[in-house]
Amino acid sequence: MSVETILVFGEGDEGNPSGLTLELLAAARGLATNVEVFVAGDGAAMAGELGAHGASKVYTTGSLEGKLMGVHAAAALQTHMETGSADAIFFGQTPDGRDTAARLAVRIDQPVVTNNVGASVEDGTLVVEEPVFGGTQNVFTAFRNEGPALALFRPKSFEAEATGGGEAEVVTVDAVDPGVAGSAAVTGRHAEERSGPQLDDAEVVVSGGRGLGQPEAYEMVDELAGLLGAASGASRAIVDAGWVPYSKQVGQTGKVVKPNVYVACGISGATQHLVGMKGSKHIIAINKDPEAPIFGVADLGIVGDVHKVIPALIEALKSQ
Repeated sequence: MSVETILVFGEGDEGNPSGLTLELLAAARGLATNVEVFVAGDGAAMAGELGAHGASKVYTTGSLEGKLMGVHAAAALQTHMETGSADAIFFGQTPDGRDTAARLAVRIDQPVVTNNVGASVEDGTLVVEEPVFGGTQNVFTAFRNEGPALALFRPKSFEAEATGGGEAEVVTVDAVDPGVAGSAAVTGRHAEERSGPQLDDAEVVVSGGRGLGQPEAYEMVDELAGLLGAASGASRAIVDAGWVPYSKQVGQTGKVVKPNVYVACGISGATQHLVGMKGSKHIIAINKDPEAPIFGVADLGIVGDVHKVIPALIEALKSQ
């Protein structure tokens, strides 16, 4: 198998491609001579920015409003693959990416490898890198199948970078009957209200953990984050305890962040949490246990009670 064309499963909102889609385009450009994008939705609105990031073509299904994206996207992708020439399809490790990739893998009877953080081409074969055992070991998988390689990648695994290219050519794909599953309909959506910097893209992240002691103490984390112009995050322990919503969870089963500064407040540093933030440029840890694993990855460690350290930081910032 040689890798000449990589198709990226594009996602976005309101005509803007997601950051993860642009990251996958950067990865694909480094591996293949031709990069294309498949958008289950209005891909025409994204053609300009996708082209600026290296896409030569954008295949679009048109609006899928009220439909289950994965069902219709997988059916359309299967039909496209019968005439297309993609050697690999890159998906983001997102709900729609996972759903579509799984359905497509079954439809075309090809393997899919999930949860990857890297990719390379060795002797004409695509090789993907997947962390296991909480990120302590990496597994490298080579695709030796005859069909297209299907791979999903975690957010922040690659750096998005524009190439300065022109608008990508837009190609509308024909609607495909996905079968009985196509009759399912989306009857409603709930969008969580969010304000301030978002966890995925923030330059500074302040996260709280079980060391805060009680749910009310998380207000300190939010206040500190607000003063720093940061996003607030959390460990799995306090998300599972119901202190904060899942959207704030950082770690292996939450979000992967790579901010310029990551402040861990009362977080011990369990392996599953480290997986989600150890790529941060600068890590500051506050914990009263000098043996806490978080200090092993911290650039600056403060051994102390978060209930004393955080209020002192807040007071100092307010006095400036």
